[in-house]
Amino acid sequence: MKLNLLLYKSTFFLILIFNSNFCFSQSFNENFLGANRTELYLDDLIGKKVGIVGNHTSLIYNKGKYIHLVDSLLSTNIDVKKIFSPEHGFRGNADAGEKIGNNIDEKTGLEIISLYGSNRKPNTEQLKGLNILVFDIQDVGTRFYTYISTLHYVMEAAAENNIKLIVLDRPNPNGHYVDGPIRETELKSFVGMHPIPIVHGMTIGEYALMINGQGWLDNKLSCDLKIIKMKNYDRKIVYNTPLKPSPNLPNTKSINLYPSLCLFEGTNVSIGRGTNSQFQIIGNPDWKQYNFSFTPVSMPGAKFPKHKDVKCFGIDLKNTKRLSQINLKWILEAYNVTNNKEEFFSKGFDRLAGNYELRKQIKEGKTEKEIKLSWKEDIQKFKKVRSKYLLY
Repeated sequence: MKLNLLLYKSTFFLILIFNSNFCFSQSFNENFLGANRTELYLDDLIGKKVGIVGNHTSLIYNKGKYIHLVDSLLSTNIDVKKIFSPEHGFRGNADAGEKIGNNIDEKTGLEIISLYGSNRKPNTEQLKGLNILVFDIQDVGTRFYTYISTLHYVMEAAAENNIKLIVLDRPNPNGHYVDGPIRETELKSFVGMHPIPIVHGMTIGEYALMINGQGWLDNKLSCDLKIIKMKNYDRKIVYNTPLKPSPNLPNTKSINLYPSLCLFEGTNVSIGRGTNSQFQIIGNPDWKQYNFSFTPVSMPGAKFPKHKDVKCFGIDLKNTKRLSQINLKWILEAYNVTNNKEEFFSKGFDRLAGNYELRKQIKEGKTEKEIKLSWKEDIQKFKKVRSKYLLY
């Protein structure tokens, strides 16, 4: 048995070196990622029937190159049986909100079960025969980014079916701050599963611990959870993700602006979907007082962008300095320059905000300082709870 274990591990590392598919330079040492620390979880998988919850970001890094976690495990005779994929699909190219069905991965021949659409939680039949699940997805640290909602349902399903879950921890690109209103109970949804602020400042592993510890799973269930920590991680570092975590977050700037600009998804303002500057520009066809302009078009990842084929005028935010808090000035300005204010907010704004108050505060002409003051006490309470689950 010891000889077989040694052969498994040796083969695994050789494959990382010779069969990699991607190459990117990083400011963070990728060798310290949870996925890379195979010595901490490979033993758990040998001889087990494994399900992988992952997407295109589920990568292992070695000597400047990447290989997908699924490919690595299969090549070392780990018995991977199924893949479970979140919003945007296993290869990460589906539109935001696009319903994705089950299919087969062309490369591996494995069944892919979609966890976005009508089936957001693995059911007993889909988990049948599995001994263990591995969750490895790059998150961006916001309440409305649905990968943490998928994490919740995977944990719940694992707990209900007595299956262990291993979470391979990854950096949070927005992990250097906490900000935003706490989600109200009445506004629970897939873009707001838990009573947390918009920016929670936790890694995906820390967040899994919070879901368990706060009793957020159905019937107060507790998931048999193992977190593979990163080595020497500092949440204040600037982390540049090697691949875009979803189709409309193409770079570090868009990820940093995302917590502030996603609120515009609940308005009549475009945030650049249908352009090559997603979540880096804002605009509306009626804002002709601005010199900057762009025209959203149908493209992969944004088949039906807001204001499709219509010229929009607005603000280019690509040169904005790195944010360490949510910027409300842009949405306050946008509301003020909009002529028909009755058409500014759309149905989903309150769900994204997580409360009913922010819409009212904007309409009442509250300043950014006044609005943020209303969040202060709740954020401090959240930070105290959050501190129990921090690993770094």
